[in-house]
Amino acid sequence: MHDDRTLVEARLRRVLDERIRPAVYPESVPLEVAVWHAPGEPVPVAEGLAAEPEPVEVGARWGAPWGTSWFRVTGTVPEAWAGRTVEAVLDLGFDENMPGFQCEGLVYRPDGTPVKGLNPRNQWVRIGAPAEGGEQVRLHIEAASNPVIFGPRPFVPTPLGDKDTAGGEPQYTLARMDLAVLDEDVWQLVIDLEVLGELMAELPVDSPRRFEILRAVDRALDAVDLQDVNGTARQARSRLTDVLAAPAVPSAHRISAVGHAHIDSAWLWPLRETVRKVARTAANMTALLDDEPEFVFAMSQAQQWAWVKEHRPEVWARVKKAVADGRFVPAGGMWVESDTNMPGSEAMARQFVHGKRFFLDEFGIENDEAWLPDTFGFAAGLPQIIRAAGSRYLLTQKISWSQTNRFPHHTFQWEGIDGTRIFTHFPPVDTYNCSMKGAEIAHATRNFKDKGVARHSLAPTGWGDGGGGTTREMVARAARLRNLEGSATVTWETPAAFFAKAEADYPEPPVWVGELYLELHRATLTSQAGTKQGNRRSEHLLREAELWAATAAVRTGFPYPYAELDRIWKTVLLHQFHDILPGSSIAWVHREARATYDRVARELNGVIEAAQRALAGEGTVPLVFNAAPHPRAGVPAGGARTPAEQGRTELSDRAGGGYVLANGILRVEIDARGLVVSAHDIEADREAIAPGRAGNLLQLHPDLPNMWDAWDVDAFYRNTVTDLTDADGVTAGEDGASVRIVRSFGDSRVTQVLSLAPGERRLVVDTEVDWHETEKFLKLAFPLDLHAERYASETQFGHVHRPTHTNTSWEAAKFEACNHRFVHLQEPDWGVAVVNDSTYGHDVTRTVRTDHGRATTVTTVRVSLLRAPRFPDPETDQGVHRFRHALVPGAGIGDAVREGWRINLPERRLTGAGEVAPLVTVDQESVVVTAVKLADDGSGDVVVRFHEAHGGRARATLTTGFAAADVQVTDLLERPLTDTEPPVLDGDRISVRLRPFQLMTLRLKRA
Repeated sequence: MHDDRTLVEARLRRVLDERIRPAVYPESVPLEVAVWHAPGEPVPVAEGLAAEPEPVEVGARWGAPWGTSWFRVTGTVPEAWAGRTVEAVLDLGFDENMPGFQCEGLVYRPDGTPVKGLNPRNQWVRIGAPAEGGEQVRLHIEAASNPVIFGPRPFVPTPLGDKDTAGGEPQYTLARMDLAVLDEDVWQLVIDLEVLGELMAELPVDSPRRFEILRAVDRALDAVDLQDVNGTARQARSRLTDVLAAPAVPSAHRISAVGHAHIDSAWLWPLRETVRKVARTAANMTALLDDEPEFVFAMSQAQQWAWVKEHRPEVWARVKKAVADGRFVPAGGMWVESDTNMPGSEAMARQFVHGKRFFLDEFGIENDEAWLPDTFGFAAGLPQIIRAAGSRYLLTQKISWSQTNRFPHHTFQWEGIDGTRIFTHFPPVDTYNCSMKGAEIAHATRNFKDKGVARHSLAPTGWGDGGGGTTREMVARAARLRNLEGSATVTWETPAAFFAKAEADYPEPPVWVGELYLELHRATLTSQAGTKQGNRRSEHLLREAELWAATAAVRTGFPYPYAELDRIWKTVLLHQFHDILPGSSIAWVHREARATYDRVARELNGVIEAAQRALAGEGTVPLVFNAAPHPRAGVPAGGARTPAEQGRTELSDRAGGGYVLANGILRVEIDARGLVVSAHDIEADREAIAPGRAGNLLQLHPDLPNMWDAWDVDAFYRNTVTDLTDADGVTAGEDGASVRIVRSFGDSRVTQVLSLAPGERRLVVDTEVDWHETEKFLKLAFPLDLHAERYASETQFGHVHRPTHTNTSWEAAKFEACNHRFVHLQEPDWGVAVVNDSTYGHDVTRTVRTDHGRATTVTTVRVSLLRAPRFPDPETDQGVHRFRHALVPGAGIGDAVREGWRINLPERRLTGAGEVAPLVTVDQESVVVTAVKLADDGSGDVVVRFHEAHGGRARATLTTGFAAADVQVTDLLERPLTDTEPPVLDGDRISVRLRPFQLMTLRLKRA
């Protein structure tokens, strides 16, 4: 037979595009349209429905950026259409290639009942099937004119990302407002041909199955009368029956399709718009569930469910019914799909506490899986947190975005820093926006790394990012792929059903140990410094508020602010969403975030001050309150006392210019350039700064990544660097323990104060930057005289080690990484820590120089301070920023842990009646208490969470500062663990044993 394959394939493309798809709606009549443009922010539904609209024609421009327009469409179903399927086709001016990234709408009936959402891939509303002739149609559309930020030319700076700068130019053109007859035979024929055509294109050219499909398609096209597609569609479909009925081979890959709409809680739209995006998507999905009995939809992020409940009660009622039917499934068990690199230990735990508790309270459902398809890498402490929350699984696909190395597994056990393992799956379809296209299904099959030993994978199916969810076309495709020769099989399933099958299918999967580092989006550790500082400070203020409020409640009867703390925690957790905390959202989002963090700080400081005043009582005794988990200056952790004297610091002139600071522990030389040329540990007689080098060195790089401006920093940024060594002035501080340095560069100015407090083993570097650069990257460098093959970075409930070398591509790819409060480098008997109060990004490099024939290793720690990308926020980080860092020579890992806490939890001073004893004390420095609070259920029980922080085994005794009647080990949700033997309560003492980095939560019943 002659090879006419390409001829038939070309024929299929043209006939589908030009004849069959246009015949889906063979008859239509225009609807009458009127519009009312809401002034300012969105209005309540009742107000939008009651507004008096003005007539408008198709072709009219509408929608100022971020505006809301209420369209009213009215019409009558023609009598001739009686008994046929009739739909309203409502095109607000969509670009079908941009679902979720432009205008959207939610359709209501006149009584305010929501019908479904409108988006570029979902432009229809069913009127009747069958319709009644003469039926009156009246619908209202709450249309959001969200501007296109991420357009055909991505990463172009735009003022549209903030309503304050976006202007008022209409963004869209009203395209189609019709009543139309839906020819279901033609619609089904389109799906048949699309599925077969796409499958055919993925099969080997010499495959018999490919040519079976080709011949069947050719015969079907022969049956289509191009002048009467609607009259011949059924006959054409009949010629495809056999080829669509051929079953998949027994060894076919098995895909669990999960209806899905990964909705960014904020990104290229503000939080308030996400509230509406979620409502539109939920309305669409509940409607689709009614139409498609096999379909299952999963939605994550308890915050988004809470928004629907609060703002769209009519949609919420439909969601609740669908949940009760087991088909609209809560997923993930987290408050939001957060970043996991930067949230602190307690914050990461509370993501699960608040997320799981919401689903338990509302539906009695507990999630077994963490669902994070789009998060930018995964911290090595996360497996233990997932387990401690009562969950067992993790799903993500984001690691498939890595630029350098291909991850070797799709299904595996992920082992965290404490040895906890989590059954983990990366969908090999490599997208969280699967649309059931043949190329996607074939890619999942070919790509699956674990074939031969496992056969199940998951496909999150539906339009996401900006929402929309699964479409009826996707469901129809999946129906044909359920059992089709040449394809993987596709079955709609819940996440829980998938994980149960996958785990049973693969009882001994491979193990990956340590962080799941994304080799992309590394700059999210630095972009939008104000947002990151707000997060860090909020986390520590929440610790203080809980600690002092719990202590005051137990000691004085102070009213513990349960509701206030719950609300603030949820606010902070929301802002840890993986496009807010990472700094990759539009200007509007970060402007609001900064204002929110300021409000949170005011509220929490109010709680702290009230609780401390209740504890201190009336008096004139000077008290220092220490919220850090270690004593300092004689003040116990979690208590208050008059501090002990700490000696003194001497400041003197340095030969050759500059100054010397010395306090008997450290001797620090600062030269005339304001650079640290010596940081000498006096007791160890050891120098921290590498020979011939200088610390406190600000370095400026050009920073224009190839794409993803706010997200990425590409390795070539290091090729060019400017050392900022010129100083406008270097002067001694009036306190006699500090040096002030001022520098100017470009359009920016830096003021630093270097201080050495009496009795402290740390040189504090306070940096104020008035930043007005564009596409630049600012680093603060400390070249250290240390030979270390690895270093430690703090992560949740412990630390992770990373190499300082680049032996392999895996190590070389980690040229920018995350730390929390400290980075620590160690030779066997001596180390150095760099601690911070609000930065996360850093790099560590090693160089070797030869001096007199001897190799000297220089290990340089560089803190990432500021960037200046122009997309999606063209004014990213412009303005004044303040950072605090400290260099800690002679630091062991315990010193790094302790100093990291101290720099983030400064002392609070007031006068009172006398000493305040801690509520709980621990006798082992390596056991760090991360939370002291009252139980969330209002029982008055005291909850204490702690972990082993040094990476070794620990035996510790906790002593309660109150009468305790009982102690239980609990999970993060404060529920007793039945498989763990509780520690013995002996009077006021509790003895515990911990494995390296082990996390433990105790619940103490008060006597």
